[in-house]
Amino acid sequence: MAINRDKQVSGKNYSSGFEKKILTFEELAGKVNVLLSDKKKIVFTNGCFDVLHAGHVRYLNDARSLGDILIVGVNSDRSVRRLKGKERPINDLENRLTVLSALVMIDYLVVFEEDTPYNLIKHIKPAVLVKGGDWEVADIVGSDVVLAAGGEVKSLPFYAGNSSSLIIERLKELS
Repeated sequence: MAINRDKQVSGKNYSSGFEKKILTFEELAGKVNVLLSDKKKIVFTNGCFDVLHAGHVRYLNDARSLGDILIVGVNSDRSVRRLKGKERPINDLENRLTVLSALVMIDYLVVFEEDTPYNLIKHIKPAVLVKGGDWEVADIVGSDVVLAAGGEVKSLPFYAGNSSSLIIERLKELS
């Protein structure tokens, strides 16, 4: 998916700067090499982030506090449909990336097409791999890769009452 990194207004190019956080797999590979040579502690998490809510923001902030750099893998639209059903995503990939890229705690975003970010994790080999508290550490995809490389895997606190599915159900009840 191509993200328009520059906006044209009255014939001039303007960039919000947010889009600079969105990297292709290849761009991320180069960035990770630089970060590791600079001894940066990379934290990785992933998700659909379909309907962003306060639980996501708290979780991402908690994840960012565990290292120097937070990289977030975002499921593609096709991946979200396979995981969540034909009515999802509510927000398409470009909209989800735009909102996520505005969050200050996120350093880089990368999209993945697979159902899990396993191949991405194998490539990044983050120092810390995190998921929300509804995941047991043993069930976190990529935990084997991170632990074998001497990293940490954490299940961060789940903020009850904050769920995209719950928000979607509330909206359906209102309509």
